[in-house]
Amino acid sequence: MNSKYECMELNDGHFIPILGFGTYAPNEVPKSQATEATKLAIDAGFRHIDAAYMYRNEEEVGLAIRSKIADGTVKREDIFYTSKLPSTCLKPEMVRPCLEESLKKLQLDYVDLYIIHFPVPMKPGENFAPLEENGKYALDEVDLCDTWEALEKCKDAGLTKSIGVSNFNRRQLEKILNKPGLKYKPVCNQVECHPYLNQSKLLDFCKSKGIVLVAYGVLGTQRYKPWVDEKSPFLLDDPVLGAMAKKYNRTAALISIRYLLQRGIVVLAKSFNENRIKENMQGPI
Repeated sequence: MNSKYECMELNDGHFIPILGFGTYAPNEVPKSQATEATKLAIDAGFRHIDAAYMYRNEEEVGLAIRSKIADGTVKREDIFYTSKLPSTCLKPEMVRPCLEESLKKLQLDYVDLYIIHFPVPMKPGENFAPLEENGKYALDEVDLCDTWEALEKCKDAGLTKSIGVSNFNRRQLEKILNKPGLKYKPVCNQVECHPYLNQSKLLDFCKSKGIVLVAYGVLGTQRYKPWVDEKSPFLLDDPVLGAMAKKYNRTAALISIRYLLQRGIVVLAKSFNENRIKENMQGPI
């Protein structure tokens, strides 16, 4: 990893860039936009690319990474790429095939970080959020410790350099950390985090265990209608952020990003807008 891109050391000795580019987009956004946005992000200076099997865009993101390698902008070792294991593939025997499927789509030999997307096992199938006839989620019975052992084997096989988790609470993290025969600790826990959800207790716990907190939704919640009251305030309209943005000649978005970085959190900034992609790179400055 080029030293000019600020990184944080993980508990396994690898390094993660403190500012990452998130590639998730709603289904209505054409997948091809992920290719163009990822190219723009790499050109703007992003070296940490965050994606997931569940986003169904790894072919497009992989194409962008390979094209930037081909034109000499970056080398493979300059890029830190994260993929995620979906909840429908938490059975131990499904972990490696799922990662190999991601690598096939990406046309890469390895990922830098592979994480459990959600700590909630669901029935295997094409639908990532399967429902029972009664409308409730179709849950599966899988011991997350068994899933974790399968991730450890993927690391040993060289398919991923580091392994971690996402959306885990303290109790779920402790279940992994206290597992008999634990070979590798999770290097990170990726969770929603921003000034309105600062995750202070979880951050303190993760730091005490040498686990890096990686933040998504850093400019405010995704505001999905089933989950969020539409009357709730928008983070970027917050008067305190606005006043600080004016004082430091920055935007509210950059103040929010900076707030997290100064707390020792790795930040994922997501935008498919060229100007905002370039602006977000100023977060660490």
